[in-house]
Parts: sequence; C-alpha cells; structure tokens
Amino acid sequence: MSQEHYFSDQPNTPEKRRTITVELSDTHRVSVATSNGIFSPAGVDKGTAILLKHAPKPPADGTFLDIGCGWGPITLRMALESPAATVYGIDVNERSRQLTADNAQSLGLTNVVVHSPESLPEDVTFDLIWSNPPIRVGKDVLHSIMQQWLPRLTVGGIAYLVVQKNLGADSLQTWLAGMLGASYKVDRLTTDKGFRILSVQRRSA
Repeated sequence: MSQEHYFSDQPNTPEKRRTITVELSDTHRVSVATSNGIFSPAGVDKGTAILLKHAPKPPADGTFLDIGCGWGPITLRMALESPAATVYGIDVNERSRQLTADNAQSLGLTNVVVHSPESLPEDVTFDLIWSNPPIRVGKDVLHSIMQQWLPRLTVGGIAYLVVQKNLGADSLQTWLAGMLGASYKVDRLTTDKGFRILSVQRRSA
C-alpha cells in the first residue's frame, strides 16, 4: 500500500466507488461504500479485523475517537455498539472522510462526526480511542500522531492501538511509555496473527 493511498490530502486518481459487504462484528454485517485512493478499499484489513475482534466492548456513552478512519470500519463499529456515544473519525485523506460520513449516514448513524485532524476542535477530549495507525508513514510522523492525540484522553480514558509486530509494535510500546510518562499505563492487551494490540490508559491529569 503506497503512502499516497492513505496519507495524502487529495488522492491523485479519480474516485471510483463501489459497494461491499463487511462484517464489523458477529452482529453487524453491513454494506458500505469504498473507493480507490484510500487505505484498504477491498474490505476490512487484517490489523483492523484483529482490533475489532479483541478490543473490549465500548462504554454505552462517552466521546470516542478513531485515528485514521479510512472508509470507516472502526468508526462505524464504535457508533453501532454505542449509539449514545459521540464518535469522531479523523483522517488526512478527504476521500476517506467523505466515505466515512456517507457510510454513517447510510447506516442511520447520527452519532458520527468526521473531521480532518486540523479541523477537530482542540478542546474535545476522548474517553476511548481505537486506531489502526498508519505505521508505514514512518516513525517520525507516527510519533507526531501519537503525541497529538493520546494526551487528549480523559482521566480514566483508554486507547487501543493495533500494530503489526514486525513493523515495530514492541518498540512503539516502549516509546509510548517513555513519552507519556507516569500519568499513563501502557500495556499489551493481546497478540494475534502477528499483530499486537497496545492499550494506553490515562491514570491521572
């Protein structure tokens, strides 16, 4: 997957949408729109599938965030599971953002809000973050993303990040613990099919 496909503001190729059917959980099989020029247009990628399989059930309400929403599998799953929550999906890719918004609308989800990273108000904080972060953009960019969003967890809030083991999951876990400090607890939730799920919980202000 080239960097242009999922980490560009405007994909270079004309949009060609298609409808696919995906399983977001055992009880949520849905039809969604995807397109070229975004991450994983053919369906739910392996990492996201691992996250959706293992992440604990979201709280009934709260303010949630999906970092790098793509066409929306994580955003949609959280919104379906917790209709009383407000779920923010963010992505640098304008085509991805529009797909997430359109898919939420087609599924009747009124609790989804889609933003670019720059347009999401700075005073919004999050009780839950789920993300399959864009590892292949490089360590510096990835670290910048983590530094931007993880400090916006509420006290008691938690993030679940899925990262491929051979793409640096363990070193990311170590870096997160050092970067965030004693106010956060960084753990490994589980490992499945070469992917780690890291948990980051804010323990104090």
